[in-house]
Amino acid sequence: MVTTADQNLVRKFNTAVVLNTIRQRTPLSRAEVAKFTGLNRSTVSQIINALLERKLVQETILQSDRVGRPGLLLELNPSGGFAIGIEIGVDFISLVVTDFLANVLWRKRMVSDVRDSIDGILDRAYKMTEEGLEKGYALNLTPLGIGLGLPGLVDLRHGELKYAPNLGWSNLPISKLWSQRFNLPIFVDNEAKAAALGEFYFGTARGENNFIFLNAGVGLGAGIMIEGKLFRGSHGFASEVGHIIMDPQGELCGCGKKGCWETQVGPRAVIRRFREKLRQGVPSTVLHAADNDLENIMFETIANAALQGDSAALIAMQEVGESLGFGIANLVNIFNPQMVILGGELNYASEILLPVVRKVVMNNALKLENLDLKVEASAHGRDACVMGAIALVLDDILHEPDFS
Repeated sequence: MVTTADQNLVRKFNTAVVLNTIRQRTPLSRAEVAKFTGLNRSTVSQIINALLERKLVQETILQSDRVGRPGLLLELNPSGGFAIGIEIGVDFISLVVTDFLANVLWRKRMVSDVRDSIDGILDRAYKMTEEGLEKGYALNLTPLGIGLGLPGLVDLRHGELKYAPNLGWSNLPISKLWSQRFNLPIFVDNEAKAAALGEFYFGTARGENNFIFLNAGVGLGAGIMIEGKLFRGSHGFASEVGHIIMDPQGELCGCGKKGCWETQVGPRAVIRRFREKLRQGVPSTVLHAADNDLENIMFETIANAALQGDSAALIAMQEVGESLGFGIANLVNIFNPQMVILGGELNYASEILLPVVRKVVMNNALKLENLDLKVEASAHGRDACVMGAIALVLDDILHEPDFS
């Protein structure tokens, strides 16, 4: 005997199948939806009527379908609602508001300081969220949920930030805090995993089921997609590739260990290497721009100088590119991805880094692992994580549609 719960589960599954088929193959007629999903036309019609009522799908202008019959074609409706994506970084907070197709409607970014109190940083994030909600409501859109990308180990089941080494935070019930304040669906994940999901849905990795996304900022995180699903490990904390030990005698990492990969490849590594080049007498125009103060030199300044051919800046960037390449070659040998995507702050200088990384990976990964491998820049640059937070919201709707 089929229970009501079983019927609801089947209906939810079928609705997700229809919704994703329309997303992936848009625009489609109802007959084509039935053909591609394998569902009967009556079931498809009921589901589409519900999606139209919920405004997640819209009908386009009347035209002939693929077999010559006139009919309305279906596509996702950008006005199906709005989502808020937030990234709480080590030294910034970023927020975007998007429609149901992930088109950005509003954005805001604020600088923060790792020395600020937890309550102070969270309070700024709350206020930015309130602003984002106001922007969405002003457009007469329905809120779909709030996604948060966080720089550390996240317990998905409870929505907790278990440990963020570069912030010094631990055991924060982020999902509970946001739910109590905003009374909306809340989705929390590690920054790099969220970013990987964003690249999968509406970025460089569209159409790729096996890829590795690297998010480089103060830390280095990864999102590893295997057969279209994020690899999470036994407790959900997998892919912390930034803490692979590359040099046991190296620089102290925020996690407390020495020589982690992230100490060699992030913006701070670029700055450190650049300063070393200056001390070695390599010529550069950057120091003059920083009022001859080594402490005033910023990553963006070095990256811009490298793009202009500045010797010290170019060498520093290339050395970081080599360190990235060696680590990526190891990951390629382990996971055999179709693609590796570089995101975060280093994406700012991808024009210089990508050729170096590709060469090092080509020379050091096993030949068969290297076959047809693509190493590309993120479609969203430093916004990769915050767009990934949007993907957390939309992914839930696409796979767990609920019209109750």
